[in-house]
Amino acid sequence: MIPLLNFLVMVITLYMWVIIISAILSWLIAFNVVNRSNQFVYMIADSLHRLTEPALRPIRRVMPDLGGLDISPVVLILGLIFLRDVVIQGWLYPAFV
Repeated sequence: MIPLLNFLVMVITLYMWVIIISAILSWLIAFNVVNRSNQFVYMIADSLHRLTEPALRPIRRVMPDLGGLDISPVVLILGLIFLRDVVIQGWLYPAFV
C-alpha cells in the first residue's frame, strides 16, 4: 500500500506543476510574449488547458467574481497540498506503517 501512496503523492505533485505551468503560459499569452498562432505554442496551451480546466471549472463557479483576477489555480493548488500533506502523508502513511 505504501508504493501506491507514494505514487499518488508523485501524481499530485506533478499535477501541481502542470497547473503552475498552465497559469504562467496563460499570462505569457495574455501579455503577447508568446504568439498563440504558433502551432507548437497552441498545442502546448491547448493540452495544458484540457488537463487543468476540468479541475478548475468547479472552483471558478463557486468563487466570487474578483474583477478579472482568477485565483482558482491557487485554490486548487492549496487543496492539492492539503490532500497530499495532510490526508495522504499525515493520516494514511501512519495507518499503513
